Amino acid sequence: MSPSTEDDFYGSLKQKLNEQTAWPSVYLFKFIVKAETEKIEQLMAIFEKEKKAIELKPSKNGNYLSFSLKTMMLNADSVIDKYKMAGKIKGVISL
Repeated sequence: MSPSTEDDFYGSLKQKLNEQTAWPSVYLFKFIVKAETEKIEQLMAIFEKEKKAIELKPSKNGNYLSFSLKTMMLNADSVIDKYKMAGKIKGVISL
């Protein structure tokens, strides 16, 4: 994603989050990640404080994991920060 496209995407996401959510609020993060220890650890490190609330569910063939987490977020910017950090991990899909 080019920097301007990324800015547009996150700007739109921020607007939608602020329109649909009263902050602070519990937010559901969902990702798909390859079932590789390194990638799982990188994703879990982003949510270090919430580690106990993370749900991992393997795909049918065990090649991927569904990563879900409900956690209290203070505002749209804090949600976007988490998505940007996760976006730096190659192969992670944000849902």
